[in-house]
Amino acid sequence: MMTWMFELRGPVPKKFKNILILVGVGIIFLVWMVLSSGSKPIIPSFALPHPSRVFNAFGDLYRDNDLLKNTTLSIALNLGGYIKAILWGIPIGFIIGLFPVKRGSFQYIIDSIRFLPLTAVTSLFLLWYGIGSEMKINFLAFGIFIYLLPTVVNRIDEVGEVYLRTVHTLGASKWQTIKTVFFPAVMSKLIDDIRVLTAISWTYIIVAETTASEGGLGPLTFAAQRQARVDKIFAILLLIIFIGVVQDRVFAYLDKKFFPHKYQTKTSYEQQKLLKPIGPFDAMLTFAMQIFGYILLAAYVLLVLDEYLGLLGNLNLFTYFFADRAWTVHFIILSYLAYLSYQVYQKYINK
Repeated sequence: MMTWMFELRGPVPKKFKNILILVGVGIIFLVWMVLSSGSKPIIPSFALPHPSRVFNAFGDLYRDNDLLKNTTLSIALNLGGYIKAILWGIPIGFIIGLFPVKRGSFQYIIDSIRFLPLTAVTSLFLLWYGIGSEMKINFLAFGIFIYLLPTVVNRIDEVGEVYLRTVHTLGASKWQTIKTVFFPAVMSKLIDDIRVLTAISWTYIIVAETTASEGGLGPLTFAAQRQARVDKIFAILLLIIFIGVVQDRVFAYLDKKFFPHKYQTKTSYEQQKLLKPIGPFDAMLTFAMQIFGYILLAAYVLLVLDEYLGLLGNLNLFTYFFADRAWTVHFIILSYLAYLSYQVYQKYINK
């Protein structure tokens, strides 16, 4: 029976999910083809290029505009902004959200900061940090921070009182309450908010990169605009969408990895079938992510050794692709190594 197709807010069966995604993409592509095909298309080619032109524009961008380098520069900028925003936003959010004296002093201030038009403060960041990557990363971090901080406070307010009373009954101290109740409860929801902020961050990246051009997808977009290459603009936009989708999938994977309890729930003990099993696709995805992680780790070690020892003939790929934003990649890899070390410690030492 296909009655689920018209149920109000009904769930999509898992076996139809990927099929419906492909159908949706196919419909959009078909409409695009219809609107842009023919000698006299419905929408002129200067406004909506044919998909074939957009596909060919990727080749032009790769040959003429160093697409790969500009993409890695923007990704590194995005990672740098996220790292700084998270490292500042989460601790400050916990301090303000947990302690009444801090909440009373700063609650209304952090709520009002969200109304700042970020494009208007660009000149201040130029004044404070100059025109280099530090300005761009700090500007992006600030743009994420002003949304992340009040979100952390709100997530603390949402922690159920029943959990707090339970740990108090068990004699938990304040630090134990923060560690065992507040932190896992807030972080399990906060990762969904960070996924949403991924989309907003790419808007700020374009603003930051075009302020003082040092490479990236932002200057590439404006260069294509000045050349009236609408096909290149569409190609860059599709690339940004693709990167955003990949980032979203990575966050979804991390969500399942660190907070599996969100996906292993049932309404009652009698309905055992509602306990979500780990399917073969999820198992294969986990295995593939682990293999991919080890491949990236090996490539990272090789590239770092080349930077300092010239093992690959002094290619200096890190410097070429990431410039002074390479620290963001180092931070991600070292965090991953720390997580692997913690897993080994928990499995073999702290039994």
